[in-house]
Amino acid sequence: MNYEFTLESFDSIYPYWKEIQHNSPVSSIFSSPEWSKVWWQQFGSGAKIWLGVVRYQGRAIGIAPFLVRNNVASFIGSSDVCDYLDCIVEPSNEEASFRVLLENLVTEKVLQLDLAPLRPDSTVITSLTNMAQELGWHVSCSSEDVSVELDLPTTWEEYLQMLTGKQRHELKRKLRRMSEEGELNHRINTDANRQDIDIFLELFRNSRQDKAAFLTPEIESFFRAATDTMAKQGLLKLNILELNSSPVAATMCFDYKDTVYLYNSGYDPGYGWLSVGLISKALCIKESIDRGRRRFDFLKGGEAYKYHLGGHELPLYRCQLKYAG
Repeated sequence: MNYEFTLESFDSIYPYWKEIQHNSPVSSIFSSPEWSKVWWQQFGSGAKIWLGVVRYQGRAIGIAPFLVRNNVASFIGSSDVCDYLDCIVEPSNEEASFRVLLENLVTEKVLQLDLAPLRPDSTVITSLTNMAQELGWHVSCSSEDVSVELDLPTTWEEYLQMLTGKQRHELKRKLRRMSEEGELNHRINTDANRQDIDIFLELFRNSRQDKAAFLTPEIESFFRAATDTMAKQGLLKLNILELNSSPVAATMCFDYKDTVYLYNSGYDPGYGWLSVGLISKALCIKESIDRGRRRFDFLKGGEAYKYHLGGHELPLYRCQLKYAG
């Protein structure tokens, strides 16, 4: 038999996971081994790790980063801090990988899967669900949220021309009004130093009541661990917008492959009348264009500002599978 299936640890599969992740055109930062391990360390209590690896002639071609609770497998991750999740599969090996994976889930008596959040181009949506139905699994997929993203042009002027006339006018007006209030500085931190992380968390907490409620000690610990890990991978872009040397807004972004992910943001409500939150995001878009990135991903949620800045919507799905064979 040319195919082999094993259950492994983060450490044993790490180099193969990195390689497949790098080669997959649909894999996101939230399915990276580093992100998954940080999440597991913070939130994995009470679950059994289930890192399934499919090999062909000794070479890893597919990874299922699952955890199991009450005999139901789901991704290592959760929708509150992971915007997209997926299996990690070498291109053109999806069908074989998922056949072996599903057969071994049955062997291991793991007969239910609850997989979310899923992009429309995820391997689960495009490949796993079809294979599951062939092998006697009942599959139910439903839309549960939206994400918003922006294909980036090569220059800022081209970006402005992509906006509607009203959007372009409003953005220019807001930028002009803020520049008239004093000295504007948009600086970028890539090393996760504690001072700037503290600034970000304070602005995040103060910007909205729901964000303050969300930022429990456990979530704050995860944010700090995740930013530290992403900084070590060279992926962190912590953007601080200052007006007259005072921090007024901040965005936490991750720069992965050709995409900049806008993971979270915050602002000082005292400067809300200047639209500092929207301006900080617009400047992140400009900086991303200047560095030649191809996509700016606003991530999950249909907040109005994402559309005002030219984003377009795509649905996110949840797929539930149950073995009926």
